Amino acid sequence: MMQLRDKGMAEKILEKIRKINIPLKIMHVCGTHQDTIVKYGIDEMLKEYGIEVIEGPGCPVCVTTPSEILKAVTLAKNGHTIATFGDMVRVPAAGESLQKAKAEGGDVRIVYGIEDAVKMAKHGEVIFIGVGFETTAPSTAITLLRRPENFMVLSCHRYVPPAMDALLGMGEIKLDGIICPGHVSTIIGLKPYRPLSEKYGIPQVVAGFEPLDVLMAVYMIARQVKEGRHEVENEYIRVVKEEGNRKAMEAIEKVFEPAPIKWRGFPVIPDSKMRIREEFAEYDAERVYEDIIGGIENIPEPPGCKCGEVLRGLMHPSECPLFGKTCIPSSPVGPCMVSYEGACNIEYKYRKDVM
Repeated sequence: MMQLRDKGMAEKILEKIRKINIPLKIMHVCGTHQDTIVKYGIDEMLKEYGIEVIEGPGCPVCVTTPSEILKAVTLAKNGHTIATFGDMVRVPAAGESLQKAKAEGGDVRIVYGIEDAVKMAKHGEVIFIGVGFETTAPSTAITLLRRPENFMVLSCHRYVPPAMDALLGMGEIKLDGIICPGHVSTIIGLKPYRPLSEKYGIPQVVAGFEPLDVLMAVYMIARQVKEGRHEVENEYIRVVKEEGNRKAMEAIEKVFEPAPIKWRGFPVIPDSKMRIREEFAEYDAERVYEDIIGGIENIPEPPGCKCGEVLRGLMHPSECPLFGKTCIPSSPVGPCMVSYEGACNIEYKYRKDVM
């Protein structure tokens, strides 16, 4: 399952879980957690103890809607230089993609960080596609605080806690606990999760990304359930602090303001979009080019794609009729098969030989 040095500790944690002996359904909200869980077979192992662990809306690329993708494509087709990460380039939307726009002559460039896009802007206007949660938003915010020339952002950044609230409030799925995202929590700390535990009576544990972190988080949730508690606990104490990273949060708060937005597979979620504040309107591609992309809304999902159901925890990737057939990493139908944090991509990578 894992390196020999961790095996003994893993067995001890599993024995503690076995002794609690409570069937549980646990959701995590992080693509990196999903990679660890599937790579090491943790989900299959925990089934023997009556525990199911599923991924929720924890992949930033996956929750970005077809409308947002098509806005970026439209800007590229109208002669604007688009800079974004590699997995965003391949996400399809209404038969289009940034990859296709590039093949047709659009100026679409893959970058490894926002700094690369700022350097490109020294030679002409660049529109950076800002994708990610509270983890990546600080770098976008700090960049705009420096007010670079010839540079704009199409903000697809999102806040995680409102989506967790929306998912729990929809009542589609009965969860016994949530493993909170480690990377996001390094920025926001523990406080934003506490209202959710109180509102829904659900245990939450912030966890790191090693196999032992995940197993310990499952044990901590099981222990809370057994003891009748619903608190926010921190397994990832070596990195995550109660207050998070205040400097990073201050940068986010200076540049962005909460606004409603759809997430793929979800209705509009209030206060979940990081909208660029009016003070920085000249850097907001949505405002500057509203005449070009302002009417692009409610673009439908690809036919047959079940990414929305996967992101809401209603469906396992292998249950999608397209999975491993017409939808594979080299020819994806939906973003969950494109992104390295997508549940479908991860499932295919580690289990295609046993499907």
